[in-house]
Amino acid sequence: MLRIHMSGVDLSKVRMATRPDALWETALSFHRLRDRRGSAVFGKWRTETRPRLNGEVRLLSAVIPPRGYFPDFLTPSQENGEPYGVDAGMQALCDTPPGRVLAELALLGAERRDAGRSPDCRAEPLGRLVDALRSYHRAAIEPYWPHIRASVEADRAVRGRALLDGGAHELLASLPPMIRWRAPVLEADYPVDREIHLDGRGLLLQPSFFCRVTPVVYRDPRLPPVLVYPVTHSRAPVFAEPGPWLGRLLGNTRSTVLSAIGNGCTTSELALRAGVSLASASQHACVLREAGLIHTLRHGGSVLHTLTPLGGSLLRGGAPLALS
Repeated sequence: MLRIHMSGVDLSKVRMATRPDALWETALSFHRLRDRRGSAVFGKWRTETRPRLNGEVRLLSAVIPPRGYFPDFLTPSQENGEPYGVDAGMQALCDTPPGRVLAELALLGAERRDAGRSPDCRAEPLGRLVDALRSYHRAAIEPYWPHIRASVEADRAVRGRALLDGGAHELLASLPPMIRWRAPVLEADYPVDREIHLDGRGLLLQPSFFCRVTPVVYRDPRLPPVLVYPVTHSRAPVFAEPGPWLGRLLGNTRSTVLSAIGNGCTTSELALRAGVSLASASQHACVLREAGLIHTLRHGGSVLHTLTPLGGSLLRGGAPLALS
């Protein structure tokens, strides 16, 4: 169980990340690469990614085990809470003090010994590790970044609605089911027992495409508090590409419905914007979701629809995004 203790000051400083964090997605996706679960979401990605990899897996496996602790320095954070892009994140990783790198690798080795595994995490030159991470990112993350970003933006839309409806309390209560807001403590399912006291520093909520089942926090309590949590994956095809469903999209009404979704709306709002009945809006949204053009996520008693990269590309009149 993870328990994050919040004061009134902390609650006033809860904030949402503005976009996906490139280093968190890179590290967490490496867990998913070696995990057979979640095939509906990650199966196609695994199939396409594995042939593009070379020697990165051996080196990264030494510092990112299949489960449990991996060093905090692999996912650097900024004091202002703004997520890192890949270039800035890699530079921040390169700038990690050598003493911290060695200390965290030693902690990883100790945990692996406790778990009965070989502590094969000798300190590789940091430059080699960064090169492997960058190469892995190009193969596993970069081709799918528009879809990762769209999933995070859909989650942000849901959390933003909750914040507008009821403030920080409602925002925290809207988080996925493995996270529970029991004021003044935010509880979450977690592999070990952890107690975190924010002490007035606030909390950054970082939605992640590749996070799965439980949230993730830094091991070092001195680092800026970040809660990385899994986005709720919609029922739309993941990494969808154009297919026979295009014929189902012909017609002015459905094009109007797709355009009306804009930056996100509920089914009721969609009906008003498109000038159709509630039942018709729901039916059109179902077809668009099955076609991979929109995300549909539940928020309280309503659902929120947002565009996928494919849907946005179709609206702009451009070619659908290629993902392989």
